[in-house]
Amino acid sequence: MTVQAARTPDNCFSSLPDYPFAPNYLDDLPGYEGLRVHYLDEGEQSSDRVFLCLHGQPTWSFLYRKMIPVFVESGARVICPDWLGFGRSDKPTEDEVYTFHFHRDMMIEFIKRLDLSNITLVCQDWGGILGLTIPMEMPERFARLLVMNTVIPTGQSPGEGFDAWRAFNRTQPDLDIAALMKRSTPILTDADAAAYAAPFPDATFKAGVRRFPELVMTAPDMMGVQTSKRAALWWKNEWTGSTFMAVGAQDPVLGPGQMEALRSLIRGCPEPMIVEDGGHFVQEWGEPIARAALRSWGDLT
Repeated sequence: MTVQAARTPDNCFSSLPDYPFAPNYLDDLPGYEGLRVHYLDEGEQSSDRVFLCLHGQPTWSFLYRKMIPVFVESGARVICPDWLGFGRSDKPTEDEVYTFHFHRDMMIEFIKRLDLSNITLVCQDWGGILGLTIPMEMPERFARLLVMNTVIPTGQSPGEGFDAWRAFNRTQPDLDIAALMKRSTPILTDADAAAYAAPFPDATFKAGVRRFPELVMTAPDMMGVQTSKRAALWWKNEWTGSTFMAVGAQDPVLGPGQMEALRSLIRGCPEPMIVEDGGHFVQEWGEPIARAALRSWGDLT
């Protein structure tokens, strides 16, 4: 199957603040031939620890710019991919291309291609909705979890906050991403907000942005429900790695209540770090989160 896709011009990324990272690309993942997947690869490739940082909607790897240097400082390798439809990855232009398994299968192939092991999964939003279903398929590759505002949806709505967000998103086929990020994360500068919007010059590039809220599994017959139910059981009964949870307390969609429900599903998950000022995109408070997680694991003193 040939997938028509848009590719954001490189000059859109020419003035990103606090983002000195070099792009890397793969365009031959099995099942995704011809679609270019972007990722950051920072730190020592020979490190025995890998941090795999997965973003959500409508963000991209820029979201992790405050956490990546802390992980690298600890001696780790940091891999930060952009989902297809986001960031510097190619953006299929037809909305129906975007499905739960389209994204999930891509990330599984990506992990295999880079042969990542001893992974610390770092995830939030769709990075968790998708990412939290992957370790059960390759448990030998995953050692730790740093989980932030996200959910494992198994056929019901996460709550009124999400319902309102989905309804709003449906009215915004050309969503103003910079304005959305400034509203939800008031600490952002105008340059930061513009950087979040950089991958999406016009509505042609926003099919993934439009689709992700529609894919959240809020009904029992939706694609991904059975996979997520298996994942929830796996985290509850089979996960043996170390976990750190951080929660942006000001998140109106996936705040402390929803995160406590998720915590109850993750075997051995300790009390979370509550970021009182943090919102949904809690990585914007990412440096202290990263340092606290590393200290909890003995990677930093």
